[in-house]
Amino acid sequence: SEAPIADHKEQTNILSTAHKMPRNHTPSPERQLMIKTKACQRLIKEVDYYHKEVKENESKLEDMKSAKRDPYDIKKFQEVLDESYMMVPDSKNRLQRSLQDLATFLDSSDTEALTSTQWYEEAKELLKTVEVDDAHNDGKETDLSGVMENEVF
Repeated sequence: SEAPIADHKEQTNILSTAHKMPRNHTPSPERQLMIKTKACQRLIKEVDYYHKEVKENESKLEDMKSAKRDPYDIKKFQEVLDESYMMVPDSKNRLQRSLQDLATFLDSSDTEALTSTQWYEEAKELLKTVEVDDAHNDGKETDLSGVMENEVF
């Protein structure tokens, strides 16, 4: 004798609840610290990547212009470069928000128990490194004072 087959509605209900894991409302402070630190590390790499991409695309565009490539190709590649330019401030803003979130989290009283953990040390070192980099880069924006309006450079 065969076991009766459950109706479709019952099977669907069983399947939809079978894979759900119990959720904690908030991750442990150590896990939160790890997540915030890793997010900052990833965003630092992303900002560096976009800076490199801009430099590479600027170089490629100059090569295209000097090789007198098709104006349409140059125009399209300029659009690619413009998109790269737009990504730099966006990624920097996301990094700054993430760093601020990490710094605020470290300053909270809930993290006192985390001071001896690996992630606490990594987070502190990351914030120091970024602080030093910001101090070195301060005022190193591109000077456009000698460029005339609508001048192509």
